Amino acid sequence: MSSQQVAKSGVVIVGGGLAAANTAETLRSLGYELPITIISEEPTLPYERPPLSKEFLLGKKEIDDAIAHDAAWYQHHNVTVVLGERVTEIDRSAHTVTLALGTVLPYDTLVLATGARSRTLPDTEAQQLTLRRVEDAQYIREQIPHGGQAVIVGAGWIGLEVASSARQQGMEVTVIAPGKVPLGKIMGERIGEHFAELHRKHGVELKMETKVTGVLEKAGQITGLATSAGDVQADRILIAIGAVPNTELAEAAGLEVDNGVVTDASLRTSDPDILAAGDVANAEHLTLGRLRVEHWDNAIRQGKLAAQTIMGTGEQYDWQPYFFTDQFDLGMEYVGHADASAEVVVRGDMAAGEFIVFWLSEGIVKAAMNVNIWDVNDDLRALIGRKIDRSGLENPDIPLTKL
Repeated sequence: MSSQQVAKSGVVIVGGGLAAANTAETLRSLGYELPITIISEEPTLPYERPPLSKEFLLGKKEIDDAIAHDAAWYQHHNVTVVLGERVTEIDRSAHTVTLALGTVLPYDTLVLATGARSRTLPDTEAQQLTLRRVEDAQYIREQIPHGGQAVIVGAGWIGLEVASSARQQGMEVTVIAPGKVPLGKIMGERIGEHFAELHRKHGVELKMETKVTGVLEKAGQITGLATSAGDVQADRILIAIGAVPNTELAEAAGLEVDNGVVTDASLRTSDPDILAAGDVANAEHLTLGRLRVEHWDNAIRQGKLAAQTIMGTGEQYDWQPYFFTDQFDLGMEYVGHADASAEVVVRGDMAAGEFIVFWLSEGIVKAAMNVNIWDVNDDLRALIGRKIDRSGLENPDIPLTKL
């Protein structure tokens, strides 16, 4: 498309992830007939990110398996997808976006689905390996068979999943993190320690309560880390210390931004003709307050909600957050939203590896997690927000549907 061409107004979606794909899909399913354009900086059609740190690294899936829709789907549904291109400016008064190559596109409604980028270590210009995009995962997958020592900075979901994938393929793996246990800020000390023991059992070395204080560099590459526990050398170093929402476009356009693009419960920003969805959206939840959620399920659901808002169907952000993980022989699903300080109640035998966890606040179930027990997550979702006696939650002889 040349800089002189101007498309008919319709919906323009900035970003190429699952939120973007589901916005387009839902718009067409609801009968939206005007043009839809997706603009993505990535060269790959919108895809699911969870396999990047799990099945793809293990060689069990290819990137094509994670693509939300193939090119034929977009063509058949009259959705224009512009890959490898960046939006540089939003002109709210003119209702246009400008691309890096100079193309100007008008919009009736703009959807910001710009996602997030990996947080990196400060105070160094050396290249840092992170895992966010296809090319990152492809590079890590190519390096794992070479073996050697991998050091992962960060004991969150990405760090632990990559540790599991690399260790299962023979790499020596060390995880460095400042917290007392992995996932402590999310799940509390007891459940965090269970994940720690899982990794130790499979040969991962955990250096907890350890801070990175600097990097060891050679020829612009990080060869090791200076830490509060001493220097650490490695053949491969992955930085997995969280993500930063991509809010620059929104900020430059004068939209309200606070840990993401601020939206109401319908995903409308401070400009009613601009919506935000997915990792970048700090949205008002009807019961949980303001949330910015970086999970696969939320990107799908918010993409659908953005389309519903455009079509005026009246839905709002009211679902409980959901995510899952697979690490070694542990698979789990989590639903809800709880503070790590919440009371923890366990049903089943943690040592046996099959159990359910509930997080309670003032006796009310705020979140639940099923570990290696399947087809119960919908039952757990139904318990969120209810006040349930602890003895009933702990008792596996009482069916979840009877609580």
